[in-house]
Amino acid sequence: MAKQSAGILMYRQTGNECEVLLVHPGGPFWRNKDISAWSIPKGEYGEGDDPERTARREFAEETGVVLDGELRFLGSIRQAGGKVVTAFALEGDFDVAGLVSNTFEIEWPPRSGRNEIFPEVDRAQWFSFDDAHRKIIAGQRRFLDRLQEMLERRID
Repeated sequence: MAKQSAGILMYRQTGNECEVLLVHPGGPFWRNKDISAWSIPKGEYGEGDDPERTARREFAEETGVVLDGELRFLGSIRQAGGKVVTAFALEGDFDVAGLVSNTFEIEWPPRSGRNEIFPEVDRAQWFSFDDAHRKIIAGQRRFLDRLQEMLERRID
């Protein structure tokens, strides 16, 4: 069975424009990557776990913020590596300067015998839809499209 993740695509209205919140993965592998490297805050869940509960938990773990509010289902996609990602949209605001992420430990540099601790997410940023399309990993771009469609239907 494919690995499964769930996450939240937060958005906010700023004047006439809508912005989305993306996070950049922490650790040495992602340090110098920017284009097609950002993601929605998300994490894995197991068989029988609730994707919405997982999405809320992962948002809190990766940003330090516990969310309330109704989540709107954006569907699921299968990324190139086979992982199935389920996403929810939530209108809200988040001060990216207040980011507090959980951490992970790996041997770094490889085969050095030394373990280092890195944040799971090293930064968060608000992006316009156009900028977000360039920044987000390719497998998650459809969530941006679905959110735009959802918001356009609400306006019409």
